[in-house]
Amino acid sequence: MSFFKSRLLAACIAVAASVSPVVAQDLELSIIAPAGAGGGWDSAARALQDAMVKSGNARSVQVQNVPGAGGTVGLAQFAQQARGADDQLLVGGITMVGAILTNNSPVNLTSVTPIARLTGDPLVVVVPKNSPHQTLADLTAAIKGDVANTIWAGGSAGGADHILAALITQAAGADPSKVNYVAYSGGGEALAAMLGGQVTAGISGYGEWQGQIESGDLRALAISYPEPIEGIAAQPLKAQGVDVELVNWRGVFAGPDIPDETKAALSTAIANTVKSPEWQEILKARGWTDYYAPADDFAAFITSENERVGTTLRAIGLAK
Repeated sequence: MSFFKSRLLAACIAVAASVSPVVAQDLELSIIAPAGAGGGWDSAARALQDAMVKSGNARSVQVQNVPGAGGTVGLAQFAQQARGADDQLLVGGITMVGAILTNNSPVNLTSVTPIARLTGDPLVVVVPKNSPHQTLADLTAAIKGDVANTIWAGGSAGGADHILAALITQAAGADPSKVNYVAYSGGGEALAAMLGGQVTAGISGYGEWQGQIESGDLRALAISYPEPIEGIAAQPLKAQGVDVELVNWRGVFAGPDIPDETKAALSTAIANTVKSPEWQEILKARGWTDYYAPADDFAAFITSENERVGTTLRAIGLAK
């Protein structure tokens, strides 16, 4: 090798060494929670914010709320502004899958990049403490007797809460397309409706209403998981004779058209975060189940969820 070529090679090596790839600790991120404050996506985004910074997997994380239309407003904004970006994430879940279908959203989850599935949150069916419905059997009897006057509170139309209310209505022997469901943009609004006696029953992630359940302001009648969960007194719908189950999963996405190295850096930061003691402590405190799946597995899961949720929504008259 000539002297010139040797010097050129040495120079190239030096330059390559000086340009290191983005590592997790250098990340300065913005996370969009596509719902109002107090809801499940807001809670998930802020929990991820807290765990990533405290575990050293990001230098800083900001959360922005963009509510509307079951998360599809935030999704559309994110898909446009985060194209190719290495510092932006979006939290979403099964509710967004349903809202995309019911709202005929032109932007769907193929428009963004799956990074990781994070949690599985048991949905809980609750009534106010002074409700005449002491048990799930009482509630299903009321539904069968007068479906129109059984008013449900929950999150966005077409989301997991709405799907579960319709499935319970169907299992109770009433027409699920006639379910009387009031959609709220955030968990705080739905909780206010519950505590104010404006609705018959409510559905949300267990963690969102855990405090009110433990204080006795809300009575938990059932959870949507197929099996009992340690630390939760409410029993599964199936164990109480209602053949329905649903997992309210949440995950995180990056923008479209991101470079492979960006996807790898974000995936590594999330993977390290969910393994951290800080994240495990959050799961325990919130009553969330660890439902982690890496990017490729998550992408395959979303494909299957699109089919499953679409089939369910069409069967109960919420989508065409």
